[in-house]
Amino acid sequence: MPCPESGRAIFTKPAGGSLQTAPAAYGPLVQLDFPGVSISFSPECIILHSETVLNTLSSAVVGGGFTRTHVILNRHVDKQYDHPDPPAELRAFAVRMGITGPFVGLMTAAYLETARSMVLQRDGLRVGVLLTAGLSNATSAGLSPPVAMRPGTINQVLLVDANLSPAAMVNLVITATEAKTDTLRRLGVLTPAGEPATGTSTDAVVIACTGRGPVLPYAGPVTPVGWLVAQAVRQCLAACLSDDSR
Repeated sequence: MPCPESGRAIFTKPAGGSLQTAPAAYGPLVQLDFPGVSISFSPECIILHSETVLNTLSSAVVGGGFTRTHVILNRHVDKQYDHPDPPAELRAFAVRMGITGPFVGLMTAAYLETARSMVLQRDGLRVGVLLTAGLSNATSAGLSPPVAMRPGTINQVLLVDANLSPAAMVNLVITATEAKTDTLRRLGVLTPAGEPATGTSTDAVVIACTGRGPVLPYAGPVTPVGWLVAQAVRQCLAACLSDDSR
C-alpha cells in the first residue's frame, strides 16, 4: 500500500536513542522498531501497516470507537478543506492508496514531513508513538467557543505491544491527552484569544495494541505503559512544534 514516490524524510527514534532523521523510501515500507509494524510516508499521507491485527480505540474520522484493523491512515488535507462528507471522501482516498479493507483514518492540515515517531521500551514493554501537529486552530477546552471544524489538528497514533483492557485503552487516552496538554502549556502555546491552549478543536487519538501477553487493566500516568507513552508523546510533540513549517 505505497504512497506516491517523493524524497522527504521521516523522523524516528530507536529505543534508547535520540530523535533522528531516517531516509524514507516512498515505494517500499519504512520499518519502525516495533514488532510487525511498518510505515509508508509521503506529503499526502502516512500509512501504518501491522502484520497482525491491532485492537484500536480512536476518535478517527473513519474507524472510530473500538475496532480491529491492520491499517492506520493519516492523510494531509488543505487548511481550507470543507468536504460535505469527510468519511466518504477519506474512504475514496484510501482506495486510491490501495487500501481495500477496514482501516482507521485520520485527517490533518499539518505538513506530514514534520511528523515525529518514537519507540520506547522498558522492562520488556514496548510502545510507539507516531505524531503530527498543527496549531492553526489552537483552542482551550471550555473557554474557546464552538466554531466550524477546521483541520489544524494534533493527531496521535499510540502503539502498545501488550494486551490492554478496554478500560485501560480509555485510560491511555486520558494519559496521552494530559501529556499533550502539559507540553503545550510548557511551550507557551496560546489560543487566538490569548488563553493557554489545551489542544486544537479537531485533535484525534488512536490507541492500538497488539493484544499480546496478559491483560493490563490500567494505563494511567504512573503505570509502566502510561509512563512510556506519555514520555514519547511529550518528546514527539515538542519536536513537531519546533518545526516552523507546521
